[in-house]
Amino acid sequence: MPSDAVNAQPESALTAAVLTPEGRGAVAVVGVCGPGATAACAKFFHPAGARPLAVTPHGQIRFGAWRNKSDETGGATAAEELVVCLRSVDDLEIHCHGGVAAAAAVCESLKSAGCRIVAADEWLAFREPDAVAREADLALAKVRTARAAGILLDQRAGALRNEVPAIEAALTAGDCASAASQLRILCDRGRLGLRLTEPFRVALAGRPNVGKSSLMNALVGHARALVFDEPGTTRDVVTSRAVFDGWAVELADTAGVRTTTSELEAAGIAAAVREHGRADLVLLLRDASEPAAAGDQELVERYPEALLVWNKIDRAAPTGLARLSGLEISALRGEGIDELIAAIVERLVSEVPPSGAAVPFTGRQLTILGDAAAHADQRDAGPASERLKHLFVAAVT
Repeated sequence: MPSDAVNAQPESALTAAVLTPEGRGAVAVVGVCGPGATAACAKFFHPAGARPLAVTPHGQIRFGAWRNKSDETGGATAAEELVVCLRSVDDLEIHCHGGVAAAAAVCESLKSAGCRIVAADEWLAFREPDAVAREADLALAKVRTARAAGILLDQRAGALRNEVPAIEAALTAGDCASAASQLRILCDRGRLGLRLTEPFRVALAGRPNVGKSSLMNALVGHARALVFDEPGTTRDVVTSRAVFDGWAVELADTAGVRTTTSELEAAGIAAAVREHGRADLVLLLRDASEPAAAGDQELVERYPEALLVWNKIDRAAPTGLARLSGLEISALRGEGIDELIAAIVERLVSEVPPSGAAVPFTGRQLTILGDAAAHADQRDAGPASERLKHLFVAAVT
């Protein structure tokens, strides 16, 4: 929504929002804030024990039942057992069952009590003035691994903000070269930062029947892709997610690339090529048990940055086969898979930022830093410094 619409809603308005991602956890959290927040919740929340919600000390939690009809409206209704956390008299959190239905029912009750229901980003927009901290809160709700969460928590704690004064000092001193260098380092880290909430894409490529589906299954640890001896079995892109050394990865098993007269197979090959083009890394599989075939060299030339993998090393290799450098595995027997995973991680994350390092993690942040770097490269210190001011003050839209 437009930023002026966000800013038009005062922080003092009675507001509620679902703060957890939809359908991902066992517990959903609904935040309620503004004048009368405790009174609004008390209409529906019946604490266990005799002490009412209004006299609960701040910082404590209460267990009880939530009834979707208030005491004033009356009527029998099913009760949802949940927990209410009182942060202050005007700031509460309701912890209910995860999924969609329970949180939606709580919000519907609060709406009937005069509460404005907003999205999580709008909720954060008037509660957290620092745009990077706000973006970190939103990103942490989507993160899939502890390693990625640790980097985002560093940014939430001010790692990116703490990096900016030195850059601004260099710009003020007229040392645009130093400022540009520091900004480029941050931009380079942004490639990793953008993958903290979205997995790296790794596509499996090669001729038909080289073992791409078998390798997919070996990498994810279960039978995700259909394995069959007939070349061309895979016609569509099959994806599965995994975690390698703390980094989230989405693997894509694609159709084997070859010349074909079948329209169906040709469509699958076209989809495969598109998937290869959007991948962060392509694994180019070759069959170690077969002699070189037409199209092998073309694939090597098409994907010069690919990680070359020789599969089926458990079978006898043809005499005189000259292999290009690459990793040797047997997807069927699981040989070399750990080494392959290590090589994948090394290619995706060439340098892990040290603990507490500044890491941009949104497209907005990278655009601002890239613009500032471009100005610094042109020795335009003023515009570079002005651009940096937008890093922490942008409104959520």
